Amino acid sequence: MIIAVDGPAASGKGTIARALARHYGLPHLDTGLLYRAVGIEVLRAGGDPSDALDALRACGFDSALLAQPELKTEAAGKAASLVSVHPQVREALLERQRGFAAQPGGAVLDGRDIGTVIAPEADAKLFVTASPKVRAERRFRELESMGAGVGFDDVLADILARDERDMGRSAAPLRQAEDADLLDTSDLSIDAAVQRAISLVEGRTADR
Repeated sequence: MIIAVDGPAASGKGTIARALARHYGLPHLDTGLLYRAVGIEVLRAGGDPSDALDALRACGFDSALLAQPELKTEAAGKAASLVSVHPQVREALLERQRGFAAQPGGAVLDGRDIGTVIAPEADAKLFVTASPKVRAERRFRELESMGAGVGFDDVLADILARDERDMGRSAAPLRQAEDADLLDTSDLSIDAAVQRAISLVEGRTADR
């Protein structure tokens, strides 16, 4: 069984995807980490994430980088949003993601284009979202817990800028797949959102 979980930054899609993977005993891939790894590689090399050539050179990163705490920083998130705009980068990472989805038994993947590009054949697709203000509040609390000295207005502006880049890019823009179920987590607790996600997946896979 393949489960695709898409959505904008801080919508809760990663938390939900991990919970679904545990519930169904499936491997999980946060595809956003791949783009964060590329972004960090570009920054380490002194390059520009907005430059397609710099970003493409960084796509051959070592898989060990995916476990680095540096990938969770705000700098990595901004760099990831910039490198993901480049069609060449998306193409370079495409097979890596499709290979993960196609493994025996299935998998859970979360990102921006899982249900539309990476695994359009997924058995269940969720599009997880929340209002920009709620998502900014979540990210702000997360950054505060990490000791990052950022203001809420800056976090909200970054969320809105990422949304614009993700939805406006020419290559695999962020959008809800036609056969994806919408899950708005704005007013849901984590437990309630996870239970709703399981119910939606069950509704799609019960007869399979």
